[in-house]
Amino acid sequence: MSDPILSTHNLVKAFGALTATDDVSIDLFPGEIHALIGPNGAGKSTLIAQICGGLTPDSGRVVLQGRDVTQDSTAVRARAGLGRTFQISALAMEDTVLENALLGALGASHRPWRFWRKALSDKALCERALSALERVGLADDKDRRTSELSHGQRRQLEVAVALTLEPRAFLMDEPMAGLGTGGSQRLIGFLDGLRGEAPILLVEHDMDAVFALADRISVLASGQVIATGTVDEIRRDPAVREAYLGEDA
Repeated sequence: MSDPILSTHNLVKAFGALTATDDVSIDLFPGEIHALIGPNGAGKSTLIAQICGGLTPDSGRVVLQGRDVTQDSTAVRARAGLGRTFQISALAMEDTVLENALLGALGASHRPWRFWRKALSDKALCERALSALERVGLADDKDRRTSELSHGQRRQLEVAVALTLEPRAFLMDEPMAGLGTGGSQRLIGFLDGLRGEAPILLVEHDMDAVFALADRISVLASGQVIATGTVDEIRRDPAVREAYLGEDA
């Protein structure tokens, strides 16, 4: 088996008497979608923050492409190949679709952010941004203000911004949130094809999407990984059914 693109090793993070992540080890291999599920309060948000650089673990390591990035900032990890989409949109709503995509392309170029408006006249950066918009189906909307997009289109734009970083791994935080059935199905189809470009660590509550996409699933409960396995293995696991899925899984 090939080495993982992204992995955590025995991550621990406590807030006073509460241990939010307790010895959490997960990995993401090339070509796969690895879903992370669990009830509210399980520690998913704390784990995501440690993977992305928003929180430093009390102990343990985060490794990206074989390099320990535990002490690296969010920006350094992004430039190293970790592309993220957010549960709550982080887009600049008053800027155009193209300008949002250019922000990602500018970050990938390692240029100073304060010069980002000049990126509009940079042919290479614009081509990178437009290519990403084309892939998610938003090229025709490039001049629209982002606030005018539908919720589903904003999700697509977040993916486009991540694509401009040419990521080696994606971390997607509830990409289906707020989407209707049609929007979810379209995004499921897109993500299914995206795994060949870069593997995806998918944090998601929509179990239909998880079961449709995941090669493996890890279940977090009370800060600990209580199971990791295929869809069928997770569905049959009695501890998972009790902690999260229920009897109708």
